[in-house]
Amino acid sequence: MRIVDLTVELSGETYSPPSVNQPLGITVFTKEPGWQATKVDLMLHSGSHIDFSKHYRLDGETAENIGLDRVSGEAVVVDLSDIEPNTAITVEMLRARSPEFRPGDLILVRTGWTDRAWGEFPRYYIESPWCEPSAADWLVSHRPKAVGFDCFSEQAARWADYQPADFHVHRIVGDAGAILMQQLTGLGQLPVGERFQFFAPFLAVRGAEGAPARFFAVLE
Repeated sequence: MRIVDLTVELSGETYSPPSVNQPLGITVFTKEPGWQATKVDLMLHSGSHIDFSKHYRLDGETAENIGLDRVSGEAVVVDLSDIEPNTAITVEMLRARSPEFRPGDLILVRTGWTDRAWGEFPRYYIESPWCEPSAADWLVSHRPKAVGFDCFSEQAARWADYQPADFHVHRIVGDAGAILMQQLTGLGQLPVGERFQFFAPFLAVRGAEGAPARFFAVLE
């Protein structure tokens, strides 16, 4: 058995999406040699994270009400690793590359973008491949528990003046009852055309519309 970590690294140089454009703050407190306590100030949507429907809807779900069973289980990869920067993920691409889906799957869409561009801000956000609403509709039509991307999947979110109604991918995934997982990395380590166990534990912050996550797969 092998555990494959699919989570990006955070640092003081990590920035949140352009809508807020905030750096991650790290403050280290020490008392004596060998004792350290660190304070981290970050947007919940910085780095590898999960979005809940409260992110775009007043009556949406929040972190403490989401069971870990909704982000754990059998997963499959859709390999779009040859996609170019700033290119839309379309239904046609997904149909051509997707394995057989089953209800309750966790679908991971691989573009390779986070592997290539994570840490290069704002380029990571503004040049990322993104998912067309019709492609998101096609994905949730297969009734997955969760959908994850290794890119900045929402086109509008790279704009500083976007409106909540522009969050098409979030709405489509969340309103279908699925969970949206963002900024995965290392999906090239996973088998294509085979099922494997995937887990996305996250912080259960009361009232929160999102949460930092530690994505990982377990391979036999």
